[in-house]
Amino acid sequence: MSEVKLNLIDSKTILVGTIHGSIGDRCVAALSAEPETIKELEAALERFDKDPPCFQSLFSERCEIDEEPYDAGILVIDLAGRIVACESTYSLPGPKGHVRYHTGDFATDFSISYLVPDDWLFLRCIQQYKGTCRARRKERLSIPPIDARVVLFGRPLLEFVATNIQLICACRDLEVDDEPTSENRSGLSPIGAIHAQWLLTPRADLRNQAPRDVMLAKQVLVDSDLQSRAFQWDFQLEGPPGLSRKSFAYRFAGFGTHEWIVYYELVRFLLESSAALSAADTTDFASLVSQLETLKDGWLNEPNAAFDGHVPAIIIDNERRRMPEAMGGRSMVVDEDCPVCKMMGDEAEAGRGVWFWHLDGCNMDDHFAFSRFVTEKEYLENRVQMELMHAEFDRKWKEREERIARGEPVDPDPFFDPSALDDFTPFALADPEPPEA
Repeated sequence: MSEVKLNLIDSKTILVGTIHGSIGDRCVAALSAEPETIKELEAALERFDKDPPCFQSLFSERCEIDEEPYDAGILVIDLAGRIVACESTYSLPGPKGHVRYHTGDFATDFSISYLVPDDWLFLRCIQQYKGTCRARRKERLSIPPIDARVVLFGRPLLEFVATNIQLICACRDLEVDDEPTSENRSGLSPIGAIHAQWLLTPRADLRNQAPRDVMLAKQVLVDSDLQSRAFQWDFQLEGPPGLSRKSFAYRFAGFGTHEWIVYYELVRFLLESSAALSAADTTDFASLVSQLETLKDGWLNEPNAAFDGHVPAIIIDNERRRMPEAMGGRSMVVDEDCPVCKMMGDEAEAGRGVWFWHLDGCNMDDHFAFSRFVTEKEYLENRVQMELMHAEFDRKWKEREERIARGEPVDPDPFFDPSALDDFTPFALADPEPPEA
């Protein structure tokens, strides 16, 4: 028993047909791409299936779901209500897991991980679904999606920057690289404090959410999907399909780590540019906003040294399409004398491996506003933990140095002494042990 009856539902259509249970599992995995229509679901299936079925032509259209099980059971995927209901002896797919990649002819042994957005409801009872679906659809229709980037990258940001910089400049001379003062207990420079205020202040045009809350809402989902795509690309040596720029998931995409970091650098650039323009006292408010918009467009669309020459707008676009940043063969050779770097570069150039470029945010200010912790409590607890770790490191370092000063032997430890790495041989380059006689 391996076939199930599948009911696919979006805001306009109900399709019903029978499929192998593994296709149903891959349909659930495809929800990681946040499809809103059956057509988008079919496109998302290409990540997990080289030749996915066309449900529009294979299934029949109905006015209501067909709740009669077939063979192993029944699966309902309601895209409009974001509900998965399953009663099946074949499998019970959940909001996260793995599915085996299908070549179009057979299922491989290569498993691809997936994570479904946390607003999806998973049920194990069709009757429970029937009692829930209408309310869920009505609730989703009552809260239409908003394009947060219109606010975060548009005139609201530019006007906020211009207003606050001009306000400070009117009070006193502002240096772009001002250090924190006794009046600024946040530990940030004046520009850093304005930046934090922008991220932490709830806004009516974001439904009373702060920009920071909007940008962190789906970061785990986007990062997880990118990691899965990178793993798939590295294994198959072929780039997985990205999301269409016309898809719902792209147009209202959540923010991943790359866009979060790029956005930090953009806002800081605009603040510093606004301060320089305002200090020159040669422009009014409207002109300042207009100049900032021009500067913003230029910054986004030009290669940036802070991102190793990558173009910020392309970094953002790739992440919205859930496409990892693959590296060229020689670009990963940061040290020509490093055998590991040269080996990785050679492997990539020969088409035997793929490596990826990442941003880590190491240059961002150490402040809750710029962290990726959801709450300030979590951020402060982490700060305490890090301070304890640093104190423990300092204690062990002092103890080790005192032993060395007394002439006592100490074990070589790369953690304290980088020169200990000179004797380290990567396992991939180490001479294999001779076979036993």
